Amino acid sequence: MKKLLFVAFILGSTNALFAQNYMTRTGKISFNATSPKSPEKIEAVNNEVASILNSKTGDFVFQLPVKSFKFERELMQQHFNENYMESDKFPKSEFKGKISNLADANLGKDGTYNVTVAGKLSIHGVTNDVSVPGTITVKGKDVTAKAKFTIKMADYKITVPTVVADKVSKEASITIDAALIQK
Repeated sequence: MKKLLFVAFILGSTNALFAQNYMTRTGKISFNATSPKSPEKIEAVNNEVASILNSKTGDFVFQLPVKSFKFERELMQQHFNENYMESDKFPKSEFKGKISNLADANLGKDGTYNVTVAGKLSIHGVTNDVSVPGTITVKGKDVTAKAKFTIKMADYKITVPTVVADKVSKEASITIDAALIQK
């Protein structure tokens, strides 16, 4: 019986070594939707992004409270939440996907790996398929995920009033920078 328990413990431990989860609740996502004609920047940062990465399957999830985006000016933040994102109605945005080329990224070895993450991005109550290039940097028990991509506002039913159409771009540049810790 002791041998059986020992073998079960070893097998369970070995599996745990190869299937590590990496997590954070303080990831950073920023966006810039400044039009070339805008006299001021239309950009914000959210430092309350939760994320989890399963190193065995490549499953990757990001979730964030929309109201946690911070702008330089409070009035922009208010308009963003009330008029554009309707944050009371759609309080969260999320991405659920998978690293498409997981075999190219050895998450058990220090280094920087180019990856593509494909999945479903949900913003403003609309979900679309996306495929995003990025990098995964492994250093010890920490993983940093970075990506930069663009979305079209219309694809997520985010309307820009004609009054400010020359200030707000029809596309937003999204930047992700999340330091995940092995759990």
